[in-house]
Amino acid sequence: MGVDPVTLSLARRAERFPERTAVVDVSEERLYAPAETIHGDRVSYGELSTLATRAGRQLAALDLEAGDTLCLVTRNRVASLALFVACRRLGVTFAPISHWLTPATVTRPFDCIDPDLVVFEAAQRDLVRSIPFDRSVTLSELETVDPDSSGSDGHDRSTRAESDTPQLLLHGDGGRPVVGYSARTLEWNCISTAVTWGLSGDDVVPLVGPLSAPDGFIRVALALLYVGGTLLLDRAFDPGDTLTAIEAERATFLAGRTTALTDLAAESGFDDAAGSLERVVVEGSLSADACDRYHDCSISLARARGWLECPTALSQSFPTAADSTDVGRPVLDCHARLVDDNGTVLEGDATGRLELSGPVVADGCVNTAGTADDEWDEPTTSQRPDETETDSRRRFDDDWFHTSERFRRDGDGRYYPQ
Repeated sequence: MGVDPVTLSLARRAERFPERTAVVDVSEERLYAPAETIHGDRVSYGELSTLATRAGRQLAALDLEAGDTLCLVTRNRVASLALFVACRRLGVTFAPISHWLTPATVTRPFDCIDPDLVVFEAAQRDLVRSIPFDRSVTLSELETVDPDSSGSDGHDRSTRAESDTPQLLLHGDGGRPVVGYSARTLEWNCISTAVTWGLSGDDVVPLVGPLSAPDGFIRVALALLYVGGTLLLDRAFDPGDTLTAIEAERATFLAGRTTALTDLAAESGFDDAAGSLERVVVEGSLSADACDRYHDCSISLARARGWLECPTALSQSFPTAADSTDVGRPVLDCHARLVDDNGTVLEGDATGRLELSGPVVADGCVNTAGTADDEWDEPTTSQRPDETETDSRRRFDDDWFHTSERFRRDGDGRYYPQ
């Protein structure tokens, strides 16, 4: 069954429920605010769509047009979501760059992407100085651009045919590889996530990862906005602040990596603050003590496993046995198989290297500057000094993504990392 690309449209959601809260910005208003202090600036779906319309006109006034690429260097902000939507409406590729990169590694994604414009928050100015690129504006400078000078009416162009360039580019934790997602692939990821974990418009979800990462942007933020839920957004993860936001906003769902979920469980007052949480998904595993803290609050836990190239590939279902060591079965529309060292596909109960395919897998890797068709390929095979042999074997081939990681599959189709 095909996917209607217009269903990603924020404008359509704004038309259906304009007053519903899309994002609660819980970031402190003051830099040195007391611990466990949140702000709580509420942004409705109608307001977020309006912000995206204005951002699109401002980008158009800077001569950004379909086929161009915008890189964004910032912590988690409402502006990040607005700029993503604005880029989608213009046909511009959106590429968030992690502020966790260093001056030595931040050049890696730019070597591949070669953007037409870099937008960044002033706090990342020192990091941006390391980028070999001279066309950039701060978020504050972008806000001063006259949107009426663009000649654009800000109309949602989500009905446009998909171009050859991706809608979204994301990079690995160390800056490479860079992978691309089309609107159709993002759509399938949203559907798969919503079905797998039962996300709905009633869910309130704190973001504990960066919007520059696939598990933060696609798995949580985009999937939640897709179903009309409410996202709790902080500049950067702080367990005390997040727990305060969970309690204040009655959060229902949480997904994050081991460190963030462990830090939350270790907070004093966790038992009282986390009472509204119903379901928690962990990327990785939790200690027995941390699991007990969640289970004591009657919260259902599930493990999941994803990659840059496939944000959620495997997941347990709710509820899961506390002592389960698997990472679940393939999610909706993700096809998984195991192969031996000779590339032979293994059947039944077996151990081998995991390969993934299907509409939720990224459309390819960028390994040279730009995003033309002839520049989409598997990651480069030349190793960096800090790149392991395992990393270098991650590649796309014959419509399959080769993770290079070993898993065991039992007779019931559950996968266990080896």
